[in-house]
Amino acid sequence: MIYNEHVRMVKGSIRFIEENLTEELSLERVSREASFSMYHFHRLFQAYVGETPSEYIRKRRLACAAAELISTDRRILEVALEFQFESQEAFTRAFKRVYHMTPGKYRKYVLSLLNRGEKENRMEGIKQEPYGWMLTGSHPHLYSMGVDRIVTHQGRSAGYLVSESHQMEGFATMMQMFKAKNYVGKRLRFTGFAKSERVDGWAGLWMRIDGKDGDLLGFDNMGNRPITGTTSWSPYSIVLDIPKDSQEIAFGVLLYGAGKIWVDSLRLDEVDDKVPTTNIESPDELPDGPVNLSFDEAPEGENGKI
Repeated sequence: MIYNEHVRMVKGSIRFIEENLTEELSLERVSREASFSMYHFHRLFQAYVGETPSEYIRKRRLACAAAELISTDRRILEVALEFQFESQEAFTRAFKRVYHMTPGKYRKYVLSLLNRGEKENRMEGIKQEPYGWMLTGSHPHLYSMGVDRIVTHQGRSAGYLVSESHQMEGFATMMQMFKAKNYVGKRLRFTGFAKSERVDGWAGLWMRIDGKDGDLLGFDNMGNRPITGTTSWSPYSIVLDIPKDSQEIAFGVLLYGAGKIWVDSLRLDEVDDKVPTTNIESPDELPDGPVNLSFDEAPEGENGKI
């Protein structure tokens, strides 16, 4: 329960950060908004997100600035000042540490990639698919996945899954699978940032643990806490135990119905038993005999018969 409260606090602080990236954001201000001491907030944020609040804020500002450079013709200094960098020189130094090139060179490089990609798509009718990922599901032909170089959380690109139909028919997933042997006997947390746009059904991260002969040993698809509608970047996580007879681990993002979802900054981390699992429990065992054959019995806890 305490862990879940801390997760909600971190998510709330990230929403606050996202809404104020162009404003002054000190550790004191953000921790005060979260109603925690600076020390306690700093520790909890880093444990869940994997980096300090100041590192997260700087990378998000750089990602948003990079998107501005690509999608607009605004001057580099103007973009730098909007995202709280004191000068173009300071912005360039920070930008090069993350993107390994100057803002001006990055603008030319990515625009050339986008222009080349558009020409290839027109000529060959193809889309750039993310390396290492596969598209599957009940109706994969109604969806597509790809790489977005403008809408990103951190870094140069994000993955996306989008419905090509406005009908609420089936689902698709962008996924990977790998052998479980390096994680057997451990508790694994799959964390990622997601952003959604007009999701009419629902979306979410998911992870599945398979045993011998395809036995399902663990599963969570966020069906009890779905992503719906239009949302800004926010962290989500799946936590599952990896039993000794586990063979494969599958994970990804799913989309049911119309809309689009982006994912970025994905991580798989080993965690201790203080972090609760999110496993969707299997149905209860079968009863010893038939029940309610007369249809007038009530479940336990309700007032007798109808």
